[in-house]
Amino acid sequence: MTHSDIPPAADSVPSSPPAAGVVIGLDIGGTKTRGVRFVAGRAVADESVGSSNVQNVSRAEAARHLAELFARIGGGTVAQVYAGAGGIDTDADAAALGALIAPHVPGARITVVHDSRLLLAAGGVSTGVAVIGGTGSAAWGRNSRGEEARAGGWGYLLGDEGSGYWLGREAVRHSLSRMNQGREPDELTTALLASCGVDDPNQLIALFHSPDTGRRYWAQRARLVVDAAAAGHGVSEELVDRAGRDLAGLAEQTARKLGIDGPVILGGGLGMNVPRLQAAFRSALAAAGISDVRVLAQDPVFGVLQLVAEQDRVNRTG
Repeated sequence: MTHSDIPPAADSVPSSPPAAGVVIGLDIGGTKTRGVRFVAGRAVADESVGSSNVQNVSRAEAARHLAELFARIGGGTVAQVYAGAGGIDTDADAAALGALIAPHVPGARITVVHDSRLLLAAGGVSTGVAVIGGTGSAAWGRNSRGEEARAGGWGYLLGDEGSGYWLGREAVRHSLSRMNQGREPDELTTALLASCGVDDPNQLIALFHSPDTGRRYWAQRARLVVDAAAAGHGVSEELVDRAGRDLAGLAEQTARKLGIDGPVILGGGLGMNVPRLQAAFRSALAAAGISDVRVLAQDPVFGVLQLVAEQDRVNRTG
């Protein structure tokens, strides 16, 4: 896992430490970008726009969403921007996102990291494993020696098991399988067809491959599986349980690499809001001997203040 700390130009370095001025935190997911403006450690503005993650939208669309966001929460002198985003796997990834942010905050220090770092900090810990169960899925962790490890986060074409996209895709596969067997649409298929605005499962094939739909579109259909599971639909229950187990597998793999037993912090839209998935996640980790499992109680963007404080301590002692 990598990050890029992009300093301001030498002639525009803030006169006070970054944490003492205005800090803007960004949480850039596959579906939306959330930004919070902090002044003296207090959130004074909180806005969301569409995704600015270039793995999910074009660079032009990402730039447009960032411009919209900074028009709402930017302004004045900003000391630091700390951004977490999915798909930040190399320094080049971080620098590319930093370049999109920089025009909106002249003179600010810009730090770009993988969004799982925000999650761990928002959980109030500096060591442990953070697991994202949202549009995509990934795990990242750090131990007391400063060693880092990750699992998953390969993107929807290579992985993202346990994610919203995975659940949406599995709903399509389930519906097509019933069609191939000559069976009538069940409640999950009926809900999926209505949500997609089609009246026959066969139409889902072209829709799934259409340029008008994509990762975000199908991730948004995960709610149909969650709702069907809550209503007692057996296949949907199995899918939600499997999603929890798959996310637990990412956590266990990361923890074993680091030689730690937790804490494991579960976040993301699915992770924070689906009790059945949480139960499967906890059960699978308990079976692996990991009992310190926590569901994130606040949104990851609020981990920015801890990360900025940690960064400032390193700068002062380094």
